Amino acid sequence: MKVVPLSATRIEKRRRKVIFIHNLFAREFALCNSVPRMSGSSRFPSVAIRVRLARLFALFLAVPALAAPQPGQFAPAKRAQLEAAISRFMAANSVPGVSVAVVENGAEEWSAGFGSADLENFVPATSHTLYRLASISKSITATAAMLLWQQGKLDLDAPVQKYCSSFPQKDAPITTRELLGHLGGIRFYKSGSQDDAEYSNTRHFANPIQGGIDFFKNDPLVAKPGSEFHYTTQGFTLVGCAIEGASGENYVDYVRENVLTPAGMTHTVPDDRFAIIPYRTRFYSKDKSGAIANSDFLDSSYKIPGGGWLSSADDMAQFEVAILADLLVTRATREVMWTPLKPTDGQEDSYALGWGTGKDLGVLDVGHTGGQQGTSTNFMIVPERRAGVVVLINLDGVDATALSTELMKILLAPAATSPAK
Repeated sequence: MKVVPLSATRIEKRRRKVIFIHNLFAREFALCNSVPRMSGSSRFPSVAIRVRLARLFALFLAVPALAAPQPGQFAPAKRAQLEAAISRFMAANSVPGVSVAVVENGAEEWSAGFGSADLENFVPATSHTLYRLASISKSITATAAMLLWQQGKLDLDAPVQKYCSSFPQKDAPITTRELLGHLGGIRFYKSGSQDDAEYSNTRHFANPIQGGIDFFKNDPLVAKPGSEFHYTTQGFTLVGCAIEGASGENYVDYVRENVLTPAGMTHTVPDDRFAIIPYRTRFYSKDKSGAIANSDFLDSSYKIPGGGWLSSADDMAQFEVAILADLLVTRATREVMWTPLKPTDGQEDSYALGWGTGKDLGVLDVGHTGGQQGTSTNFMIVPERRAGVVVLINLDGVDATALSTELMKILLAPAATSPAK
């Protein structure tokens, strides 16, 4: 069946419906939180209001924000399945907002936002809403590093200090390849507590790379480089430093010029808390009672390469499209980037160079997951099928990978055939 584009009249009617339902829900949400509470009372003052809010929330989740019109032959039945899966996931996890994009046959075929980007100001989530990517940023950084390797400007097996002189020598040499695969022996956060000055950083760094390195440069290695897998966002700050040394450019500028712009990721930017960034979502957590609250404060300027970019579902879909079409790096470079490393301790390792890999779907998938204050993210590509999924959520502590995997299974499933007449 050919997908018929929505007419301008139908688009406008749907837009008004989305805004009406969104505002209705958001006002009821605000009402529930503004009713005076007696000491010791529950968060919501009455069963009647809770039931009313639940009904409105169910209605709200059932209607996605206006989907971005996409050319192609995306099956309406699959779209309905995707929307139903997203609605179930949001209801089960009390998700304020999520944006999703789907790549099929190497092209972005559909994207939409569900729920709210800003509960306080009644702003619907859309496919253009910008979320914290968290660790998805690592795959973008890895792509930039591999381009430099492809051009002969970055030796992945040279000591990282060849390109990053501000990082001191350690007991053993550390290479950029090892850093990309989390085999460099660099520590992760000392704790995941808001009392950890690094994890919950509130300082803004004019020199993000050096500011990040200063947090860990004098700490001992947690393992001999190459021997053990130890996941570390800090290691990717060193990769960012190597990119600067090899390219002679600022990390952000190099990535923008050589990855984001060629891929058409025109809205992807660092998460700068001082900048006015259109379409940036609010960031949410759950309090001890399970109610939605604003997330803890974070200035991620110290970890942009490993967890500090903002992007949208549409932009990340364009990243997937560009990778599948070999627009950013060659096919040979891509294969190196997607080949897992082998730590010398003999443990199985499915992590490649800034990309995770898996075969849970019965076919190779690559991508990354992410999570930090106010965000849960995942993107997944199945190269053999030239398919991809992006899931961005403005709530931390949510299993975005589970939703992404469910959506990918729907995408890969054979289309239902109509019964013979």
